[in-house]
Amino acid sequence: MDKYKSYAFTIAMKILVNRPEAEEAAQDGFIKAYQYLKSFNRQAKFSTWLYRIVFNTAISYKRKTKPAFQSIENSIIEYSEHADHQSEQEDKEIFISQAMTKLNEADRLAIQLYYMKEFSMEEVAAMMDQNVNTIKVRIHRARLRLGDELKGILKKEALTL
Repeated sequence: MDKYKSYAFTIAMKILVNRPEAEEAAQDGFIKAYQYLKSFNRQAKFSTWLYRIVFNTAISYKRKTKPAFQSIENSIIEYSEHADHQSEQEDKEIFISQAMTKLNEADRLAIQLYYMKEFSMEEVAAMMDQNVNTIKVRIHRARLRLGDELKGILKKEALTL
């Protein structure tokens, strides 16, 4: 469990974007993996099998939860001078994050697993339970959509300067 807990949590967090729910989904994923350990095909990588279980568990959690709305009247809006002086790297991360939210869950996860977590195409395909060629096409198309979204975001940003 110690070996895989951070990756399991990361996958759940990318899908749920809520730390307590992600922790619970990752934990439930480990419980399900333990329960189905007898059915594990030893020809596959254990990590891929486990991540697929966590992925499915997190998706199930996401389907169950409904968005919570907060009243504007009770919101506190804070101003930070640091926001005025963000570095170029921080800006890039913000813009990429904004663009990533525009992708569907499967595309976003494929991009994150392949580029950010540096899994191979085969591992991503196994985790997402899809053909390797399907993942290659998914990542290619997601990169194109990501580029289009970034162009739109940067164009809007340039207009506000």
